[in-house]
Amino acid sequence: MNSYVLLATAILCEVFGSSMLKVSNGFKRLFPSIGVILGMGFAFYSLSLALETIPLGTAYAIWSGVGTALTAIIGVVIYKENFNRKKLLGLLLIIGGVIIMKLSGGAH
Repeated sequence: MNSYVLLATAILCEVFGSSMLKVSNGFKRLFPSIGVILGMGFAFYSLSLALETIPLGTAYAIWSGVGTALTAIIGVVIYKENFNRKKLLGLLLIIGGVIIMKLSGGAH
């Protein structure tokens, strides 16, 4: 499987797991808690496979940047969290950083 497909899978699973943390109520709710465990487990497994060919720095920059941006968007859209110019600027800087890391030649 393509390493970037594995990395994308890792990101989506991590975002799912993080989103379930919000509704797990401190791991007091069973199904969201299971969602956290499964999401994070699949995320780290997929990330470990992606790291077989993607350099660590590049993979982690993409993982954390895209994951942070998606999680912030989910917070705004699903959980009705505040969205303002500062948050938009932060997301744009994260996305720009991910693009720069990808274009820096560190990725295969």
